[in-house]
Amino acid sequence: MTPQATRWVAGFRSAVISPYEQIKLTEPHEFADQTLRQVLHLAGGGEQIRIRLTNRYGRTPLVVGAARIALRKTADAIVPETDRALRFAGAAQVTVPAGGETISDPIDLAVAAGDDLLLSLYLPEPTGLATFSHMPAEIAYAATGDQTGSTEMPDAQEIPSRFYVSGVDVLTSAPTDIAVAFGDSWFEGVGTTTSANRRSVDALNERTSRGWVVNQGIGGNRLLTGEIGERGLDRFERDARDVPGVRHILVHFGINDLILGGMGDQPPSTATELIDGFTELARRAHAAGLTIHVGTIGPYAGCIYPGMPIAETLATRRAVNEWIRGADIFDSVFDVDRAVADPQRPDYIRPEFDSGDGMHLNDAGARAMAEAVDLTAIFG
Repeated sequence: MTPQATRWVAGFRSAVISPYEQIKLTEPHEFADQTLRQVLHLAGGGEQIRIRLTNRYGRTPLVVGAARIALRKTADAIVPETDRALRFAGAAQVTVPAGGETISDPIDLAVAAGDDLLLSLYLPEPTGLATFSHMPAEIAYAATGDQTGSTEMPDAQEIPSRFYVSGVDVLTSAPTDIAVAFGDSWFEGVGTTTSANRRSVDALNERTSRGWVVNQGIGGNRLLTGEIGERGLDRFERDARDVPGVRHILVHFGINDLILGGMGDQPPSTATELIDGFTELARRAHAAGLTIHVGTIGPYAGCIYPGMPIAETLATRRAVNEWIRGADIFDSVFDVDRAVADPQRPDYIRPEFDSGDGMHLNDAGARAMAEAVDLTAIFG
């Protein structure tokens, strides 16, 4: 890495999906006269931060009556001396238009890699269905009234989703390489312990001091078909290429393209379609001056969910994986499949890595996935 001037880089990212998909996944959420307090786990640190709020999929303006940020003590309790009010173009309140995004003014708050922030948003008016991240392996806290200044919120409802926040930017003068983990639930952390920061991306950040990896995984997301979030090919620019400070892209897609559509009578993607999709990602990444590092498609033969074409798609998975291993269009390949597959039954996840549903990794499996990544191939 070479020396650089002070610049804003991504310290936290949260890929967001349409609230209208939420109805299919979990009970819908909308808010009025409530405070949302949310955990933001940082990949890296600096002396100033700014917060990105999004109303990308909202159909009405999002009114934020007050917003504060602080370091987390435990659960929903803040460290009081770190509490800061957020401003937006100097104002304490902000209205984010439907389909829009806003960035807070910078604030002085020293943060470090691995810190948890608590972002508190007071939403005084009915929001309609919320733009959100549906399975972030973390808890949001919702309480009545404006409690943004409260040290803790003992009567808050716990919700296992994240709302309206899409990123934290950190101001740094240190040489900093940013990698984006772009893909599906195997990055987002479905199957790992909630609120424990044991996702594969967290394990990657524990392994390196040479760069930061920010998480843009969406559980259920597909490379080729939009349904749970925009398809990977459509969100690549926003969620990967345009992340502040990005230099490298890590990719894990494929399981959902092969089997998730079966729940809606959609045909699985073919090997040719997936290969074309991965090839297009490589072309776009290199055109933007970024490196791209692609994971093989993990095993899922033990999937317990009904209605999915498991047996019919295993040969496609194997064919695509062999192509990925031999392709010369990526800067490196990390073999997730071989890292977590049962040696005796290679289409199945190893029992000690299985979250229990046959298609997601537990904490140990997420760490094994991270250990399959050659970080020297990314950060040098």
